[in-house]
Amino acid sequence: MGVPIYLIALAALSSRESLNRFPLSLLPVDLSTETMRVFLDSTGVIGGFQNSVEVGLLSLILSLALGVPAGYAVARYAFRGREPYQLFLLLTRALPIVVLSVPLARVFLASGLYDTTYAVALLHTALALPTTVLITSAIFVAVPVEHEEAAMIFGASAPQAFARVVLPQALPGIAAAAIFTFVTSWNEVLGAAVLTLNRRTLPAQVLSTLADSPLAFRFAGGFALVVPALVFIAFMRRYLLNMWGTTIR
Repeated sequence: MGVPIYLIALAALSSRESLNRFPLSLLPVDLSTETMRVFLDSTGVIGGFQNSVEVGLLSLILSLALGVPAGYAVARYAFRGREPYQLFLLLTRALPIVVLSVPLARVFLASGLYDTTYAVALLHTALALPTTVLITSAIFVAVPVEHEEAAMIFGASAPQAFARVVLPQALPGIAAAAIFTFVTSWNEVLGAAVLTLNRRTLPAQVLSTLADSPLAFRFAGGFALVVPALVFIAFMRRYLLNMWGTTIR
């Protein structure tokens, strides 16, 4: 898994002359930040980065706000149609985004949300929500219902038992769902390219501006896309492992 990341980083931080040599060296022998500086100074890159962060965080908040209660309901309550409902959640990922792009564009044009980060965030929330519900429901199933019942015996209401007893034990699964949602939103490009023109996320901006650019700038764009996602995963992974340890203790 580290080999592609290393190669992208090596190409992005090497001089343009070294990328044209044959054979290419697999060791950092001619490092240079010129290509990355030129890429970061390009029009729309910083704005695209800000839009990506805004869309990712908004998608994360919406996905957890809708997915965690739904996951809890699926795990705790036996209602008619529960199994078909879970299957239906998975079927929402069956249609490729390219099939939905034109209808989505028409919907957002009619609603006045076209070319906004809110439109992209709603799309990314819809893409991540099925997985969020299924991940959190699996975690809530693992939390013994007796813990909730004991809390209510000692005077806690149902919402208080959920917030003080169940939710802390389910935090690792919620963190895993958060990682998936943010990375999905950060890497998604086609929907963002279709639904925006001036408020594009960084992947959509890179796709539109670097299609005919020299190879060095493509590597710089790929490196700029990889690093923030890796930082977020590294941060959440340590938080995730810490929560697992707390839960086990």
